[in-house]
Amino acid sequence: MSRWAVRHPLVALIAWVAVLIGLVGASTALKPAYDNSFALPGSQSQIAQDLLQELPASAAPNVTMQVVWSPTNGTVEAAAVRKSIDPLMKKLSTLDGVECVIGPYEKNYGKNCPAVSPRDLSAAIVAAVTKKLGITEKQLAQLLAAIPKLYPIAKANGDELAEIATVLAWLAKADATQWAAIAKALPGDVAKLREAVDAANKIWDTYVPAGQAAIDATSPISKNKTVAYATVTFDGTAPGVVEATNIQNLILDANTPALTIGASGSALAAAGATPDSSEVIGLLVAIIILLIAFGSLIAAGLPIVVALTGLVGGLLLVGVASNVLNIASFAPTLAMMIGLGVGIDYALFIMNRYKQGIDDLEPKEAAIKAVSTAGRAVLFAGSTVIVALLGMFVLGIAFFNGLAVAAAATVLMVMLSALWMLPALLSLLGHKTMGIRMPWARHPKVVDLDESKWSKYGALLQRKPLIPAVLSLVFIGVLAAPALSLQLGFPDNGTQPPGSLLRNSFELMNKGYGPGSGGEFFVAVKLKTPRDISELSTVVKALEETPGVASTLPNSKFVILLKGSKSAFSPDGTVTSVIVQPTTDPQSEATAQTLDRIREVTAPKVSDAATIYVGGTQAVATDFTAMLQSKLPLFLLLVIGLGFLALMMLFHSLVIPLTAAVTSLVSFAGALGITVAVFQNGTLSSLLGVYGTGPILPFLPVMVFAILFGLSMDYQVFLVSRMQEEWHASGDNRTAVRRGLAGSGRVVVIAATIMASVFISFIPTTNPTIKLFGIALGSAVLIDAFIVRLILVPSVMTLVGRSNWWLPGWLNKILPKITLD
Repeated sequence: MSRWAVRHPLVALIAWVAVLIGLVGASTALKPAYDNSFALPGSQSQIAQDLLQELPASAAPNVTMQVVWSPTNGTVEAAAVRKSIDPLMKKLSTLDGVECVIGPYEKNYGKNCPAVSPRDLSAAIVAAVTKKLGITEKQLAQLLAAIPKLYPIAKANGDELAEIATVLAWLAKADATQWAAIAKALPGDVAKLREAVDAANKIWDTYVPAGQAAIDATSPISKNKTVAYATVTFDGTAPGVVEATNIQNLILDANTPALTIGASGSALAAAGATPDSSEVIGLLVAIIILLIAFGSLIAAGLPIVVALTGLVGGLLLVGVASNVLNIASFAPTLAMMIGLGVGIDYALFIMNRYKQGIDDLEPKEAAIKAVSTAGRAVLFAGSTVIVALLGMFVLGIAFFNGLAVAAAATVLMVMLSALWMLPALLSLLGHKTMGIRMPWARHPKVVDLDESKWSKYGALLQRKPLIPAVLSLVFIGVLAAPALSLQLGFPDNGTQPPGSLLRNSFELMNKGYGPGSGGEFFVAVKLKTPRDISELSTVVKALEETPGVASTLPNSKFVILLKGSKSAFSPDGTVTSVIVQPTTDPQSEATAQTLDRIREVTAPKVSDAATIYVGGTQAVATDFTAMLQSKLPLFLLLVIGLGFLALMMLFHSLVIPLTAAVTSLVSFAGALGITVAVFQNGTLSSLLGVYGTGPILPFLPVMVFAILFGLSMDYQVFLVSRMQEEWHASGDNRTAVRRGLAGSGRVVVIAATIMASVFISFIPTTNPTIKLFGIALGSAVLIDAFIVRLILVPSVMTLVGRSNWWLPGWLNKILPKITLD
């Protein structure tokens, strides 16, 4: 394909543009449909989620926002606090899409609000009865006190009743005959009255306290009255960027020195989202590096143009794929980060080889030479990255599949751009490829390879190769040490910037409702008998008694209220839910222990009444870790094994692929250690814009390893392929290593610097997931290229000697001969 592009450049460019137009058409017809769902098939948390989907409440619109506030001094019930918060509630209720603002002060705002929930159920019942009867509370109290005085009438005889009737008739100036008839019926009526009153008292004693317990458990005012919240419901459509940002600014502006206000919820998902300029920064750095490397404006611009063109095609392909696979919303940004880095590097390798040949060959010949050598290396390297990424399919997790396809599709398109578009451009431009030279490149000096600085550097390493090898391993070991305390999980809003709405909300809810308020477990309860309250009560009581549990919803005081409820149970009545709040924060090890206790101790205890499954963020993280541990060996075996086989066929060696595989793991350990140190331990967090510590996203280590393994194979191929050339020419291992390093070290440094710059340029982003990947991948490339490939590998290869190039004879005969020259 590359040779064809060189020989028929115009046709090749037209065909390439046609491919891009086709992708534009497909992307327009099939609009991107990104999905952030994180499913773990067969796990307990997934079973819990699936069961909870059966509940009627799961079908309700879930676009909501919770506004939380707390005064610096005093309580939230103070008149000054109410006066400060009331205008905000009114403003929120008038915004487009807002249905209701359900406040904590027995007052709602909006066009479609439910009835106000009373804070004192007994008082609310009394008020309703007096209004219905048209009497005062005092009169109702007198009536209730007088009713028991009628009870003796039920035991009175006929003569006593006649006397009573006469007295009543006289008092009422009524007909005695009429009162006598009434009197005869009094004993039975009074008996019925007593039964009714006794039944009412029983109901009152049972349900009113239960109702009050339900109100207290779900109160929007904390028990210590220092924190309150309002729930804002929307019409089902999440606010867009502009609307969500306006809501955010409205709430931020309502904060005062005397009142702290925060907010959280799906309605704020798009708030503050602005076009990310990270890729622009990365491109500027890449252009500067390329200008220094090539000394030509056109030569520096070509890799950028080629990479951007391939990147556009890759992102269009990702959008189309999102209609088939579950691809997360951050996947395009991650794919952009990876695609931009490898795209520039791939074009750089081909351009560098073209530059080396343009002085001695005709442009088309130099282009064919470049694609026949560096082009093959790019094809091999890109294929390795794609295979490593697609290896995540063996994990059997749809979320990983989507990320893998997004990244692999982008790498594929930038690789095709380098192997298709770039050769055509080189053929068309000819000598103009190196045009518009920079001042420092107008009189280039020709330096003999053995006299170059890189050759001298290689000789320095080879004087005492054991020392640089050990020092590099020790250095990476120090960087990797924090990885020993790796904790996988989903960070909470405590990692958001101080003063932000999400951070304020998180801290205020912890203050008012306890540290476990942001990390509840969602327990799906599968009853043995449909709608059986006694079975549900058994489960609730057992959960309440579990050490580490702060509260449950429902709790044992008001679970009786669910009797006969349709909304609390699935249509067949066998599934319901219990929300469990732990006593510790979501990131605490104690919370994980509480989860294990519920699953391993509480669940068996209630098995006669129901089967319970625990879900929630912490549960998902725990289940993911367990699933990953079970499938990680297969993933590593597949990715590393395929990489080993590919390098063995390429170099006809056992030691070189083994060295590549082991050193890739070393680089990964160092990068993971840096990531843990920054995001989990807080090292240099303020410098890097990380505002809070927390666990590492469960999918990051696997993603980083897959990407890094592919990239490290790239550098290994470009470095060792040149060493292999020198080995075939000289037959001396030390000379091969030194001259190979001298011939390829510079381009590896340039490529790695560009790629690391692109990754690091994404660190300032406000997206915490992309920031995490930026630091992890940026540090991984720096460690792998500058320490592993340029210090450790040459030192180890020097120590190993001729064995680097050894392969059993029988194996050498059956392996295909693959050359990059």
